[in-house]
Amino acid sequence: MIPITVKIPYGKEYIDLDVRIPHEVIRPNEVQTAPESEIIARALEEPVGMGPLKDFVLGSDRLLILVNDATRPTPTAKVLLGIRDILREHNDLRFLVATGAHRGPTEDEFRYIFGEVYDEFKDRVFVHDARRDEDMEYLGISCKGTEIYLNRMVKQIKNIIVIGSVEPHYFAGYTGGRKAFLPGVASYRTIEMNHRHALSDAAQPLAIRGNPVAEDMDDAMNLLKDLNIFSIQTILTAEHGLYAMVAGDIFRSFDIAIEKANEVFAAKCSRKGNIVLTAAPYPMDIDLYQSQKALENGRLALEEDGVIILVSKCREGVGDEAFLDLLCSADTCEDVMSRIEEGYKLGYHKASRMAEIGVYAEMWAVSELNDDILRMAKLLPGMDVQGTFDRAIEKIKGQGKDPYAIILPQGSLTVPLIEKRQ
Repeated sequence: MIPITVKIPYGKEYIDLDVRIPHEVIRPNEVQTAPESEIIARALEEPVGMGPLKDFVLGSDRLLILVNDATRPTPTAKVLLGIRDILREHNDLRFLVATGAHRGPTEDEFRYIFGEVYDEFKDRVFVHDARRDEDMEYLGISCKGTEIYLNRMVKQIKNIIVIGSVEPHYFAGYTGGRKAFLPGVASYRTIEMNHRHALSDAAQPLAIRGNPVAEDMDDAMNLLKDLNIFSIQTILTAEHGLYAMVAGDIFRSFDIAIEKANEVFAAKCSRKGNIVLTAAPYPMDIDLYQSQKALENGRLALEEDGVIILVSKCREGVGDEAFLDLLCSADTCEDVMSRIEEGYKLGYHKASRMAEIGVYAEMWAVSELNDDILRMAKLLPGMDVQGTFDRAIEKIKGQGKDPYAIILPQGSLTVPLIEKRQ
């Protein structure tokens, strides 16, 4: 076996991993791209099911633009730069950072989100806070029983531009589209009720129909029929360049964006491995709560009783600690599963899905998190990427098996599709 070196992202840098065993490196697919300015201009000139963006902006007395926070690599700054001249013509314009249940952005993150236009528009930027009940308006109940409370600015302003990015999501099927509203600008209770459906086995990446989380989000949009929404959905390459953009009707643009996202992020894999190394690249390595998505995708390529290694800097620690509290309260992953049945809190879906992996195989991690925290999260700490990978090889050999590795350098963004053998 000729050894190869694979570059594994860790924060904003890369670590070399020498691989000397049979393996596959599964990355998002390489796609042909056009100049980003052309992609943006074409999408805005030819919106799906709607007139041009300029007509939408000038025809709106008040305007609200929903943008993602810094946990997503959405090229919001590039889109805003492309439409800045149109926005300048509007005198009652606001931006709302759709944080979901996340914290608000730091000053550096504001500049990451808004880029060159931040200084010009920062006085019009607001941040959604899911825990401020006084900011919420009750809209009704979804078919699945979720009480829909959204930030009152949405219904007050009514003319909404949504800027999102579409990629596979480990329990919502895909990010983007309707996700800007739920969970983007929903109350904490609404998000909690929606995310409870993530405990379902049907809540999977690439799944919309039959996925209770995705269907609940779609149903919530039925309570917003009186809104005027112009949707801008971006699809990125593995290197976070712009691959495609679809604008216009929020539902039709989302459906087309899904097809484009699959071209990038659904990657073929010939077989499962007994070792899976999956990395959460920047900015998805912000904390353990967000990095768990890399584990979830890696699990799709993992054999039972194997080893899955999460590589993530976890720059800001654990994140939402409810899931860690639950993991800490139980001695084993099996105990975690039984405790969730006693009552659900937001974050427990993360604990549930991590526990499911922990029952299926061993979970290891290379991170800046304290070793005790990793152990409480049911992750075995590793000192460094190479040493941890080599130790996994020895463990598999000790089981009398031939090691075979699946390596996901962009684990948060890559959905491995195991090829069916004839």
